[in-house]
Amino acid sequence: MALGTVIRSFASPGGDPRGLAWDGRTLWNSDAGTNLIYQIDLITGTMIRQFVNPAVLSAGLTWDGRTLWLPDPGAGDIALQVDSVTGTIIRSFPLPGPVSRGLAWDGRTLWNSDTAGGAMYQIDPWTGTVLRVFASPGGSPRGLAWDGRTLWNSDDVTNLIYQIDPVTGTAIRSFATPGPIGVGLAWDGRALWHSDSNNGNIYQIAVN
Repeated sequence: MALGTVIRSFASPGGDPRGLAWDGRTLWNSDAGTNLIYQIDLITGTMIRQFVNPAVLSAGLTWDGRTLWLPDPGAGDIALQVDSVTGTIIRSFPLPGPVSRGLAWDGRTLWNSDTAGGAMYQIDPWTGTVLRVFASPGGSPRGLAWDGRTLWNSDDVTNLIYQIDPVTGTAIRSFATPGPIGVGLAWDGRALWHSDSNNGNIYQIAVN
């Protein structure tokens, strides 16, 4: 399939999807309208379960192999580690930017996007120390995903999804988002998942 081809899509459970995360079996989605976090069956698009989002403002979402992480730009811009069974906060720490939107887990560190400064940060999740920072290609970075080698970032001003070199911060390639206001991103091992906060859809997108 060509880069950016939509493989399939379905309506999100809440109608205002923001963050997305892939746990190896199912998709997780934070919704700004309902302020809930949903676990979603990828085949049917139906909700498996839900819990109240502990963040004040729904934004990004990522999975570290055991727990969920989410930024909260509505509570002083902090990162929350959340138990995916109970929905309770395990711990938190301040994020570097004033308006954090996206989070991605690379197996060791967190990546964070900030729309106010147009920056992307690599962060040590245990200390909160910034390890690296660079300007995003589009200037208004939202969703982030890690594919095992590179970063992917959706931008809600350029309406593009970028593949990014995590060392230099340069864009490797890009393609147009399928909807009008693209936000969340997740990687499932072979394709991207992407949410649109305007039309409420969640898309699986080919990138190979």
